[in-house]
Amino acid sequence: MSEESAKLRIDKWLWFARVAKTRSLAAKLVTAGNVRVNKEKVSAASRQIKPGDVLTIAKAGHIRILEVVALGTRRGPAPEAQLLYNDHSPAPEKKQDETDTGIAHEAHTGRPTKRDRRQLMRLKQGPFE
Repeated sequence: MSEESAKLRIDKWLWFARVAKTRSLAAKLVTAGNVRVNKEKVSAASRQIKPGDVLTIAKAGHIRILEVVALGTRRGPAPEAQLLYNDHSPAPEKKQDETDTGIAHEAHTGRPTKRDRRQLMRLKQGPFE
């Protein structure tokens, strides 16, 4: 393989690898400064990448670290796209839900349940009615 055919534009590769939905969105991601190649910030979508390069991508509040394994020739299905890179991203942090306080719900606090209402109805009716 010649030297020129062993490289590919970064926006095209991001599109092939399904990091971006469209090629123009991939170009915007690069020009916005959200992509680094081998720790160097990239500002042009025409930047050439090759197998062995490590891409650091900041997108939607997450950081992905992808090692380029292959360049690809088309934008295929997701399983085919995953063969283009090795993902070295850290595991996503588990967010604690605002409603989940870690405290178990105590019985008979707050609004009564259906079972509680039925028990109240039985108490109000009494045994003689």
